[in-house]
Formats: sequence, structure tokens, C-alpha cells
Amino acid sequence: MKIQPNKTQIETLMRPPEQVMRLNRMGSLHQSRLSFMRSLLRLMKRENWVFSRPVWRMNDFGMGVAVYQATGPARSYSLICFSHEIDPAKRTDRSIATEWDATFTMFDGIPTEDDLERLKLNVPKQEAGRVSESELSISRANKSVRLFEHVVERLAAGQQPDVKQIEDIGYLMRTTAVYGSGKFGAASRDKLKSRPEVSRPFHMEMMSVYLTRAFTADLVEHIAAKRGGKTATTIDANIRRRLGVGNSTGLGMAPFLVNHPTLTHNWINARETALARVRSITAAEQSTITSFLEGILDATESIGNWKTTDDVQTARIGELIQDMGKLNEYIGAFDFSQSSPWDALYRWGEDNLELEAQELLVSSLIEPFGDLVDDLLDTMSADEEAEFRIDGTMSVGDFRKMIETRYGWALATDFQTRDNCARFWYVSSNKAEPRLGERFEEEDSEQFEEPLDVGRDVSNFYEALAAKDSADNIAEFLMENPHYRKIVRRLQVVSRFPYGEICDNLISSAVRPIDMLRCKLSFFGAVDFDPRSDRWVRITMFKNAPFPHELDGDSRDNWAYSSVKVGQ
Repeated sequence: MKIQPNKTQIETLMRPPEQVMRLNRMGSLHQSRLSFMRSLLRLMKRENWVFSRPVWRMNDFGMGVAVYQATGPARSYSLICFSHEIDPAKRTDRSIATEWDATFTMFDGIPTEDDLERLKLNVPKQEAGRVSESELSISRANKSVRLFEHVVERLAAGQQPDVKQIEDIGYLMRTTAVYGSGKFGAASRDKLKSRPEVSRPFHMEMMSVYLTRAFTADLVEHIAAKRGGKTATTIDANIRRRLGVGNSTGLGMAPFLVNHPTLTHNWINARETALARVRSITAAEQSTITSFLEGILDATESIGNWKTTDDVQTARIGELIQDMGKLNEYIGAFDFSQSSPWDALYRWGEDNLELEAQELLVSSLIEPFGDLVDDLLDTMSADEEAEFRIDGTMSVGDFRKMIETRYGWALATDFQTRDNCARFWYVSSNKAEPRLGERFEEEDSEQFEEPLDVGRDVSNFYEALAAKDSADNIAEFLMENPHYRKIVRRLQVVSRFPYGEICDNLISSAVRPIDMLRCKLSFFGAVDFDPRSDRWVRITMFKNAPFPHELDGDSRDNWAYSSVKVGQ
């Protein structure tokens, strides 16, 4: 039955940006049914996409080229994979790398032999090469050498890999970048935004990773077959499912949420609207109760397999495990027949659970209600080319009120103290990627600083307005102070897209960029967050998802927290 949300009630249940957009909460978000990996696979399954591997030219050691083709109702896309032999000393996740175990490009359509030859000369070079508008993304990956070799050896000997090692690592290869949107000559976003299958954010990049996962599993089986001959076997289907694609993500991704306020708002607003819709439901049906309880059990089991070497995250996982015990005990005796039961569950969680568990509960509450929330996926894109002109008629008084209402956290911060302006964001000269420096230890910080210090800019702007009459319009102020145009425009944009602003000081000595990474990656659908510092993280993508050849016959949607056991 299609549930019709009450718009007025939903507005009252929406959590305010000042609560949601704090870094500690953003750094606690989990995947949900609105995540892009899951929405992509639902779309492909619904539209009966067909997958094939028309090219497989790999030598006995797994070096060569392969092509994976995905065909939907309107068109085909092809992942072209190049597998290389590299010096182990050159295998690194850092952006300074120039060689990788494998490199990839998503091709628009079906490549010819001439295309393959052209791309063979460019894709393995990544930044040093150039592609064309026929290519939609480029990426690269390195082996998780220990697990890769373990799986090959076991399969070659006719044995299955050790499940514990699979769980401990989770992937055979990890990507170090998936570039799209015009990078290095690839097609711009404009080419794709009118195509329904890839119009949602990052669907093209997620398709690339999904097919990369198939390639990594096929590759170990191929090498094992060549090494073991008739003795060799393939991976048990349930063990295979446990293999995802790893990813190493660093500071290059962190400023994304600041630099794309409209897109950030649309992502967060969709999630918050979904939660509010569920909380507005006055009665619980048995089917949704059952689905919710199963999801909580799967999530609880999944947390037990979450491994990290980071002390902070280890403590948070321990706290989360305790909280999930409390939650399971509470819902075991919960009265689902009461009025507005889902709201009651959420409110209990907000009062009794820490942030990690609160946000996992949010994802779990949304999970059973596809009919109610899935339409929000179509609101998560943004036309960032649209011009947001400054409204010069807005008064100085209106700006003051806006800042006092929405930026109290910035006004309460003393930016004259060293701790509150200890860091600065800049772009590295060698890779043109964002970096975070120490303001009082590095030279020329003011010269190279990127404008990510929104809180300080707002505070300075507010002070500058103090000498102006409240009735003055902002156009007059900007004529005298044109350097405030950027912050004026941002304030007017964020007034329309309130979840587009992080409500924390991004140049503080206490800032943890990992929180921004975690937020964005949760919308991708990542799991197993393993911070390697406060500035970069390893994750797993598509873990437990059906492979392309299984997609048509798989009925599970929440595969991210799968409870499938080996041998089932």
C-alpha cells in the first residue's frame, strides 16, 4: 500500500541543519537505501540490464585487457580494464603514484579495436594520458597483495579461501581514484545528465566500480586456473559475495561538501525527508515491522565484522556494539501497536544512543519503506551550472538576522585564538589536490589559502555589517566592500539550501576531515570505514552485492548488511 506523507507534519519532524550538519554527526552516517550503489543496482535489476564480457585477453599471469559490457533499455556502457605487471616498490595508494596494478575507463557504448589500442596508450598513464568524450570516467586500482595471493593459491590447489581473511580485508583490489566529469579529457557531466540511468549523482562512477568488482573476482579465478590446471576451482558463490572493492580516499574529497552546497543540501535533505516521512506514519504494518527487525539483526551482525586499526574508530565501534545491544533489547519489548511507533523508536534512540547508533537507526528506519522514500532519489541531483545571482535589494538587517539565526556557531567562535584558526586549506602544486596545512608552522599560508573557512568569513562579514544601518541594502555595502561578494552569495544560496552548510569550524586545530569523507562515502553506500589517520580512510564498496550474472535472480535489496552464511 502506498503511504501518502503528510507534508505539514513532515516539516515539523525535519531535523534542523544545526543538529544534522555537525561534523561529529556527519562522521557517523551509514549507508541507506538512498545510497547510490544500491539505487543503481535496483535500477539495473528493474530494467533487466544485460551484462557480458566480450573481451578477455589475459596471459597466464593475469596481464592484458578485458571489456565488461552493461546494456540497458537505451544504450550500452563498457568498462575497459588493463591489468599490468608493476614493481612492488611502486605500489602505493598515494596520489604521487605513476603505476598501478590495474587501470580502467568507462566507455560510452561498445569500443572498437581502434578504441582499445588508443586507450591502451593513455589509460594506464592516468593523469599523464588523455582520453576523449567517448570515455566517461577513468580509474585505477592496486591489489591487496596478501589476500589476492592467498585466494589464487587456495583456488589453484582446489580449495576455498579462508573466510576470516576475506572478512578481515574484504577486497582483492582497492581503487585509489575514480575520476569523471571532464577529468583528463573525459566527457563532462552535461553529456550524461539527461540519461535516466546515470542522471543520479555518481551512478556512472558506481557502475565503473561495480564492474571493476566483477573483474577482480574473474581475474583471481583466471590466474588460479592457469596455475592449478585441472586441480583448480572457482570461488564459492557465498564467499565471492563477501568480496567488495576497496577504496582509499584522502583529503582530495574532503572539500567537496563545502564547494557543492546545493548538491550537499539535496543529499542530506533527501535523507532527512525520508526519516521525517517514516516518523510521520501513525501505525505500523506487520510486513514493515518484520523487515525492520531483520534489518536491525543484519546490521548488528555486520558491525561485528567491522575491522579497523584506528583507535578512535575502534572505540566508536565498541560503543556502537554496546548501543546495538541496548537497541535490540528495547525493540524486543517494543509495542509497535502504539500510535506513531516509528517516531517513538527514533525519539528513544535520540535520548539513549550515541551518534553512531543514532544514525544507524535512522538508516534502519528508512529501510523498509521503499514505496514511501525512493522517489526522493530523483531530488538528489543539482543543476550547479544554474546562476545564483546576488539579490542586491536584501537589507543589511536581514543579513544580520540570517547570520544570527543560522550561524550562531560561527559567531560564538573566537577566530583570534590560535586553536580556532590553526589550520588552512590549500591546493598542492604537484597534483592540484586539496591539502590541509598548519597555519603557524608553514610559510605563506595566507597567500595560498583556499576559501573553506566559511565560519570565519561569516564572522568577519557580520562584524563589517555592524557599522551599517539595518535599512541599507546589501548592494550599497558591496559597492564599498566587493571582497564580501563571495560570502554574500553563499549566504543567499544556503538560505535556500539550508543543509548545504557544515555547522562547524573547518580551520580549527580539532577539525577531523575524516568526518567529511565519511559523510560523502555513506551516500555512495560504503561500509567498513577504516580511518588510517584523521585525513584518509579505506572503505569497501559493493560488499555482499550480487554480481552482474546474479542480479536478475537476486531478491535482496539491503545486501550491504547481509547475513548470508557460507554453505547456504
